[in-house]
Amino acid sequence: MATYDVLCIGNAIVDIIARAEDDFLKDNGIIKGAMNLIDADRAELLYERMGSAIETSGGSAGNTAAGIANFGSSTAYFGKVADDHLGKIFRHDIHAQGVAFDTKPLAETPPTARSMILVTPDGERSMNTYLGACVELSPEDVEDDKVGNSGIVYFEGYLWDPPRAKNAIRKSAEIAHANGKKVAMSLSDPFCVDRYREEFLELMQSGTVDIIFANDDELKSLYQTADFDTALQALRGDCDLAAVTKGADGSVIISGDDTYDIQAIEINELVDTTGAGDLYAAGFLHGYAQGLDLNICGKLGSLAAGIIIQQIGPRPQVSLKQAAIDAGLLSA
Repeated sequence: MATYDVLCIGNAIVDIIARAEDDFLKDNGIIKGAMNLIDADRAELLYERMGSAIETSGGSAGNTAAGIANFGSSTAYFGKVADDHLGKIFRHDIHAQGVAFDTKPLAETPPTARSMILVTPDGERSMNTYLGACVELSPEDVEDDKVGNSGIVYFEGYLWDPPRAKNAIRKSAEIAHANGKKVAMSLSDPFCVDRYREEFLELMQSGTVDIIFANDDELKSLYQTADFDTALQALRGDCDLAAVTKGADGSVIISGDDTYDIQAIEINELVDTTGAGDLYAAGFLHGYAQGLDLNICGKLGSLAAGIIIQQIGPRPQVSLKQAAIDAGLLSA
């Protein structure tokens, strides 16, 4: 039996979230709805120009890990922070959320990563990320025993930006498969897909990755088509299992010739889409780790995503497990 239901590997980032108008994005050259990589100087400039902000531990896979733990699954995390103020915030928060996190921090520079997230009135989030210490995640940070004793190893596509992290992921995948475990991946962002399309396809087609998470834009970017159904059919041939989110139109899960259409839950107000895909993956992976039907896995993902977009910040402020019990998706 696995010690951890899911091990998540990602860029350990502290999110700095503020409200902004579309004109602010335009005036500051920010691509709306995307993850924009920036340097330290740009990070300081945007921080000075931002309005009142909330600081919270984030990072795509970190958000997923927190969500999985919130559902009640045992969860571990690999990610690199520095031994600085933001690094201590990240470590404290993820431990408080019940996630095992023991990656050794950097003693010196670069500093802990931070992402300035601007949320416009329509709830769309635009991320401006300084990777900092994230780029130092390496194969030496892979804890073999945790990988081998985790039922599923999940990583974010954003990790393909720091070169040494690629080797850490490949090492983790080898250990996982040697121990009969599954490897899952999020495509993360259409621009990320554009940068690494061939490498992502190789990961899928070689069997390095067993499970894919994506949204409709990322999927169409991967297969360079404007037609969702064409992209979905291509994906069916490249991986064993995939879950593709479509915003308010729900999600679709494919496994072999089987297809599951999942509705989005009804919400009262769209507040902030930050972490919606991360929390969908959390709900799905919790269900999958517990051996639940794929239809239920998708509904758990939809529930978690629907809850997170009605609050500020990507970490759940309510019990996802209790919400799932109330919705009849999990037993008490």
